[in-house]
Amino acid sequence: MRYRHVIWDWNGTLLDDAWLCVEVLNGLLRDAGLRPLTVDEYRADFSFPVLGFYERRGFDFKTHSFDEVSRRYISTYNQRRYECQLQPGTVTALTDLRAAGLEQSVLSAYHEDTLREVVTHYELAGFFTRLSGLDNIHADGKVARGKAHLRALELHEAPHRVLLIGDTAHDHEVAAAIGADCLLLHHGHMHPHRLDKHGVPLVGSLTEAVEWVLAH
Repeated sequence: MRYRHVIWDWNGTLLDDAWLCVEVLNGLLRDAGLRPLTVDEYRADFSFPVLGFYERRGFDFKTHSFDEVSRRYISTYNQRRYECQLQPGTVTALTDLRAAGLEQSVLSAYHEDTLREVVTHYELAGFFTRLSGLDNIHADGKVARGKAHLRALELHEAPHRVLLIGDTAHDHEVAAAIGADCLLLHHGHMHPHRLDKHGVPLVGSLTEAVEWVLAH
């Protein structure tokens, strides 16, 4: 196979949480007197950095600071985070890639402490050689964290042997920045029509993702 290591994104890719993100965001929108979103509208507009996404939805950060809105969002999300399920086929996908001899890790926009807690909760920690999250609540800094992640894995001199699997355009940006290949899934936070323009493989399920990896 071309690859020796798979870096997984977490939210939307392995964890089915887009619906919860919409519900939490809609609570903030209603409190601010703004129109709530449907899941389809969210997936058609969500992007990183999230500050710009929030501004497009109408938040006025002169009235309420972005930090305040972020803290309210994270607090509510964390209270409900275990209502989420893993994406269909998650355990099978991780098991099949491990059986094929690939090492696996997670690079997430989650705060790192939270990432470790949730991966342990879903009993997946044994699949991963490393878990890397961010040190802030704004989902900001994933490129820099990705470079550090690759160095920690001692793969920075062979990034072409690494595949990053995610569900957003930002995952493609991170992969490009660290020199890794990218495979995108359209079952998460972004509509497929927003992902298919990036010139990387696009699949609809973890089963298809594993099939693609094992064929390459």
